Amino acid sequence: MIQKNSIVTMHFTVRLKDGSVAESTRTVGQPMQFHMDGDFFSEKLRQQLLGLEVGAKPKIMLLPEDAFGEAHPANVYQVPRQQFLRADLDHPLEVGLIVSFMQPNGVELPGIIRALDTDEVTVDFNHPLAGQVLLFEIEIIDIQQP
Repeated sequence: MIQKNSIVTMHFTVRLKDGSVAESTRTVGQPMQFHMDGDFFSEKLRQQLLGLEVGAKPKIMLLPEDAFGEAHPANVYQVPRQQFLRADLDHPLEVGLIVSFMQPNGVELPGIIRALDTDEVTVDFNHPLAGQVLLFEIEIIDIQQP
């Protein structure tokens, strides 16, 4: 039975409201292993897993505040198009392209291009699943107690 300190191996598929798949361990054919006392999944999802046993196949719906949070307009920036005139871009600029910016601390920050015009590029630095209602389809494969 899954407890607060269990190590859980499971398959999961994350679906959006329209039924499309956002992420799935099944596409790579490899289940995921994680520690229940870690922070890989939200607290709300981990709470829903407590007490489940091997073979359980729950479907768990998470509201935005219980998953990746709401999208914040303050995380959407207008970036001068000239900043994208770098030789290291692998693709031409287009809506939906994920681009990375190096922060002063050396950490890369990915953003999604939401709009293009002649002078500026609108880049959204919210998590791609922010603001989304998510349905997790889970299959518990193994449970270990440390």
